[in-house]
Amino acid sequence: MIGVFGGSGFYSLLDDMTEVPVATPYGPPSAPIRIGKISGHDVAFMPRHGDEHTLPPHRINYRANVWAMKEVGVQRIIGPCACGSLKPELKPGTFVICDQFVDRTSARESTFYDGPQTTHVSAAEPYCPDLRGVLAECARAENIPVVEAGTVVVIQGPRFSTRAESRSYAASGFDVINMTQYPECWLARELELCYANVSLVTDYDVGLEGLPDAPPVSADTAFRVFADNLDRLRALLFRAVPKIGPQPEDICATALDSAIVHH
Repeated sequence: MIGVFGGSGFYSLLDDMTEVPVATPYGPPSAPIRIGKISGHDVAFMPRHGDEHTLPPHRINYRANVWAMKEVGVQRIIGPCACGSLKPELKPGTFVICDQFVDRTSARESTFYDGPQTTHVSAAEPYCPDLRGVLAECARAENIPVVEAGTVVVIQGPRFSTRAESRSYAASGFDVINMTQYPECWLARELELCYANVSLVTDYDVGLEGLPDAPPVSADTAFRVFADNLDRLRALLFRAVPKIGPQPEDICATALDSAIVHH
């Protein structure tokens, strides 16, 4: 089964969905999982901010959400999200299929392995290469402007960046900025699930050097651009889901093979 975490303003994916409440060892997830079909394929959907967008990024129970997906039989997850661009060429409306993240969050529960079994999972390639390839190919088929790789810097929120912070992230070579990718994508890897992200550029963060007219991001603008692109995001998912095969024996499925420290 394929799982989808809905981002801002993305509260439903399919019309005919069965609601599945899931209890987890980590407390309640953001919302019950809804299961429906796309072209005969089962899809599990959860809005990461809750049904009414009541959970800000730093309050999302990421562990419960990812655990719930695995509990209902999901092995491969797509996590669309809104993001700000840190590069002039990544214009609003562009879809970025991230291949790296940089974590700038603080105090988030970000691992399932709190001991006594010590587990160090490799994070060199944190996103599923196979899923990323399918999403990029399907975005091109839908004529969506897509960039096939990129680094997302994940900030704590709920505030947006200062100009100085944003300049620092851009100078470091990061491509986009977001508040929810970590630890969501990482927790999927810890449970040996595949995860790929589609970052939808909604703004230029605080404005970029070389783009003096770009206004600083506001929640209002970000939500509006995301809403304007929901149909394209939905079209991408509907095209991609039937093309996604069963989980291969890849870096995602075998993440724990060399991670556990044996006494």
